[in-house]
Amino acid sequence: MNSEKLSRTLQQHGAVMVLAVLVIVGSLAFDTFATAGNAASVLVSSSFLAIIAIGMTFVIISGGIDLSVGSLFVLGGVLAAYGSQYGLLVALVLPLAACGLVGLAQGLIIARTGMAPFIVTLAGLLGVRGLMLAISDEGATTYLVKDAAFASLGLTYPVFITIGLALAAMVLLQRTGFGQNVYAVGGNEQAAALMGVPVARTKVQVYLMSGLLAGLAGALNAARLSSGVTILGIGLELDAIAAVVIGGTLLTGGAGGITGTVAGVLLLGVIQSLINQVGNLTSSFQQVVSGAFLALVVVAQRLLSKAQRLN
Repeated sequence: MNSEKLSRTLQQHGAVMVLAVLVIVGSLAFDTFATAGNAASVLVSSSFLAIIAIGMTFVIISGGIDLSVGSLFVLGGVLAAYGSQYGLLVALVLPLAACGLVGLAQGLIIARTGMAPFIVTLAGLLGVRGLMLAISDEGATTYLVKDAAFASLGLTYPVFITIGLALAAMVLLQRTGFGQNVYAVGGNEQAAALMGVPVARTKVQVYLMSGLLAGLAGALNAARLSSGVTILGIGLELDAIAAVVIGGTLLTGGAGGITGTVAGVLLLGVIQSLINQVGNLTSSFQQVVSGAFLALVVVAQRLLSKAQRLN
């Protein structure tokens, strides 16, 4: 029983433990690592990925995957910058409405037709990226943020918004019927349907949530950069999936949590910060380290799952 509890703890909170170790090592090795400026930089730069990863957590726990979030992130930024000429409200509502609509459509297709989420959201990735290029004249037009109130949202507000969303997501996932439905659908969809869980509705809701959060992250990033940059977001969906899995959420669904996801996002951010501290390593090295770490986490999850079954 004790070994089972240990396995479960390592699976759920392993990322938090590794994050703590890396922070301690970084603080001892580099004088400029444990500074307020570096901490603020890591938190702000990680907040956009964290918002996307929160939505991805719900999707993966439900047994799905969403490959469209990177494209939705860019589309949200372009639409937010374009809408800023009409004021703060339009700059926020326009990307949320568009990206939420895409998420809703994907959820309906997956829930009603039974198509694989990988295929549906891959089509979404390509389609949304094409829509963004059409809006921006093949990337030639970069819309600038023209509303000062909206631009101010990109300073430190993303961190506070991320904290608020993470806390709300924790409550939603752990303390509500919807959260229990998400776990049930991801654990065993057929059994969940027999128990009366609204499987189709739950799937639609998680993809809608993922689309909305990706659009929000894109809008906040546009506010931070004061423009709707069209070359961002490539591979962002993979970063979000990596953060969620590193945080202890099983790719097979049915298990996971928001605390681990936030730790996974911060872990990727701290790794990048440590690489920057070294100085003679390129940013691409971070992808190598993240990929290797992800592989180790997946193998560890597999072994821990086997250990739990044996107990």
